[in-house]
Amino acid sequence: MAEPATSVTVSEAIERRMSVRAFSDRPVAEGKVRDILDRARRSPSTGNLQPWHVYAVGGERLVALKRLIAEKLARDPAGEPLEFASYPSPLWEPLRARRAAAGRLRYEAFGFADKDGSGLSELLRRNFDFFGAPVGLFFYLDARVGPPQWADLGMFLQSLMLLAVEEGLDTCPQQVWGSWNATLRDFLGVPDGRTLFCGMSLGYRDASHPCIAARTERAAMSEFASFAW
Repeated sequence: MAEPATSVTVSEAIERRMSVRAFSDRPVAEGKVRDILDRARRSPSTGNLQPWHVYAVGGERLVALKRLIAEKLARDPAGEPLEFASYPSPLWEPLRARRAAAGRLRYEAFGFADKDGSGLSELLRRNFDFFGAPVGLFFYLDARVGPPQWADLGMFLQSLMLLAVEEGLDTCPQQVWGSWNATLRDFLGVPDGRTLFCGMSLGYRDASHPCIAARTERAAMSEFASFAW
């Protein structure tokens, strides 16, 4: 196993991890991506099913994918039919307020007013450019699995993101890629019967970009935890 690039505690990795939306052009070696995925496989899963399927893309293949999506986005910004909704509808409080606050923060970080149409277009473009990251990851589940396996994938994603921090890297999980699930299926050669959960940008953050300072807030523990001691 490769030695970690940095020495960080789990607490430090959790604190540093954020959805980075601006990456430098510094390359990430394929071997480093392989090592992170190899270590992430120790994540827990119900009955040890290990239900996740991961597709990693970099180099010229990533360039080709970004070009393909840019062309499709220019013709049809709405994209393709979603396989599932990212949020329940309608959202209720406090979930609705949390989502709205995160959206405003994101727009402001990129210099746009909240819900500005041109801002939405620019954010979509940047999403599908992986925010400049040199590696794109896609995570799939067999369509037959249930909620426990979706939770398993969530734990795998968290393990991967924290391991990335240990290596000095950053990530941005992106469910927006569901808008191009049919195109990705063809491009990646994904077998029928697998559902795309999300994509993910992986690379080194561009520390000079204003969005790096835009950190979403978290609810106080008293809002979600109860104790009976």
